[in-house]
Parts: sequence; C-alpha cells; structure tokens
Amino acid sequence: MAKTKNGHTKHPSVYLTKRKLAIAARAGVRKAAVETMQLMGYTIIADHGWVVKKYADGHIEKISPIESVNTNGILALD
Repeated sequence: MAKTKNGHTKHPSVYLTKRKLAIAARAGVRKAAVETMQLMGYTIIADHGWVVKKYADGHIEKISPIESVNTNGILALD
C-alpha cells in the first residue's frame, strides 16, 4: 500500500469515486421511484421539457412546461 506524506496508508476501497457515487445515486433514485409508485400510485418526473405525473397504469398527465434557461456560458457541475 502506498503511504501519504503524513505516513498514513491509503486504502483504495475507502475512496468514493465519481463513478461509484453516480451508480449509487441512480440506484437510489430508481428504488425511490418504485417505492413511490407503489405507495402513491404515481410519480412526478421531467419528460421532454415538461413536468409530468406518471401513473402506475402507464398514462401520463402533463403538469407544466419546464422553462429553458439561457446561461450564456459554461455550466460547471463539479
């Protein structure tokens, strides 16, 4: 194992990478969506520029359009 400047040993399995975080977040969102659908009978999502209510039987009800935002620049997410 490699040691850091302060003498501690690095443990690769302890570090949270962006990829692992993204995978865990997607899995959590999917699980929450399934549980919400079972509990409420619908879930609210964004779909093709609209906020919509998606019902357990598959039909979709449009709630409102999503306004586009002109950033005129670079959007940094990290």
